[in-house]
This record gives sequence, structure tokens and C-alpha cells, in this order.
Amino acid sequence: MPDKFADFDKRLTRINRSHRRVARGPSYAPVVGADGLIVVRRRRSGPNIPVKGLIYLVLGFCLFKSVAIAHFGATGYADRIDEMKQGRVFEWAGAWVLQPDRVSIRIATTIAPFIK
Repeated sequence: MPDKFADFDKRLTRINRSHRRVARGPSYAPVVGADGLIVVRRRRSGPNIPVKGLIYLVLGFCLFKSVAIAHFGATGYADRIDEMKQGRVFEWAGAWVLQPDRVSIRIATTIAPFIK
């Protein structure tokens, strides 16, 4: 019999703790389950970053670098990057980001006939 009371007491403690958490902050929201019951669930924490948007951003930046490489040529592009490396911190960071990579060079060689 004492085991039943201990189990019940643990359950009450767990329920009260859950109620206090729900009452404390906006990190919980009511959700309607598949069975039609409204249940308070914890919201997902952390930043809400759209992954698809980041992928499009990286691909667009890579395409931009490829068009610049195809337009200026490999040596002209390298000269402009070298000029940026001699500048201030922001120009140096831009030069580091704009350095040609394998993907950009590959795309530039593919689109070069269409640019010139």
C-alpha cells in the first residue's frame, strides 16, 4: 500500500512541475492532437533558420563569383582579389570570401562561352 502512495505522490509532483513550467513562460503552446484533444506542448527552442533559404543564398553567391570569374577572366579576377587583400579589414574579409574555389571555377568555365 505505501508503494501506491509513493507512486501517486511522484505523479503529482511531476504534474505540478509541468504546470509550473507551462505557467512560467511563453515557450509552450496549445496543440490539437490527432485525436482532437488540446495538449500544451513545448515549443522548439533555438533559432528558426530556413535551411532552404540558406542553400539558395550560398548557391547564388557561388553563381555570382562564377559570373565574375567568367567576365574578368582568371587572372583579372585574381588581380582584383589581390587588390582587396591590401585594403582594410572589411576588404580583406571580402577577399577571403571571394577567393575562387573549385565549384566557382567549374561553373565559370561552363558559362564563360555565354558571357563573352
